[in-house]
Amino acid sequence: MIITDTHTHLYSEAFDDDRTQMIQRAIDSGVKRFFIPAIDSTYTTRMHQLKADFPEHMHLMMGLHPTHVKENYKEELKHVEQMLASNTYYAVGEIGIDLYWDKTTLPIQQDAFRHQINLAKQYKLPIVIHSRESFDEIFEILEDEQDDNLFGIFHCFTGSLEQAHRAISYNMKLGIGGVITFKNGKIDQFINQIDLKHIVLETDSPYLAPKPYRGKRNESAYIIKVLEKLSELYNLSIEEIAKVTTENSKTVFGI
Repeated sequence: MIITDTHTHLYSEAFDDDRTQMIQRAIDSGVKRFFIPAIDSTYTTRMHQLKADFPEHMHLMMGLHPTHVKENYKEELKHVEQMLASNTYYAVGEIGIDLYWDKTTLPIQQDAFRHQINLAKQYKLPIVIHSRESFDEIFEILEDEQDDNLFGIFHCFTGSLEQAHRAISYNMKLGIGGVITFKNGKIDQFINQIDLKHIVLETDSPYLAPKPYRGKRNESAYIIKVLEKLSELYNLSIEEIAKVTTENSKTVFGI
């Protein structure tokens, strides 16, 4: 059984004390493929070290996270451009709009999002979307940018059934993680109405740990709890969920 974690920040400082052991726990649990989203230029060296340490398992993305779109965002976007031109990446991400922390940066977040979508199209890469309290704003841009070269993943999807169908209409998979195990997560109430071909698994480690680890540091090995919940909701074996979602990830990332 091969499990794919399509979104995990394994370079995070939260893992500095036990990174190697934590990653090995995940590998021993069947997680063989890890896709690593970028945040900003300050993490690039850490990301590449992670790839060097686990070359068979780690697959890097490049992008500017919306909460890190600040006054210097154009310099950061230049860094993204330079990295894409000189290294191998499997997605542009995570990118998008976050209106939970700061609504005043919406105009520059929109600009950065559009710019990075166009970079993804240029390199024929998927995008990995961060959307927090911003579905309408995200959909507005996707509507403008929709074409055969637009595809990717709605990371940490927590919207409604209607929003799920709209995301899928833009050629996006839904990234499902620990929230599916939460009592108030809501997506467990309808996710089995979505064809499994549209679903990929993720942890967003070290964030959003599933039950029974909620509130603690998340790690990629805990993806098994997401698998178990989806197995229950779809009435399919864990092995089948792992197989289909891994194939879905191969469709998106091309590897």
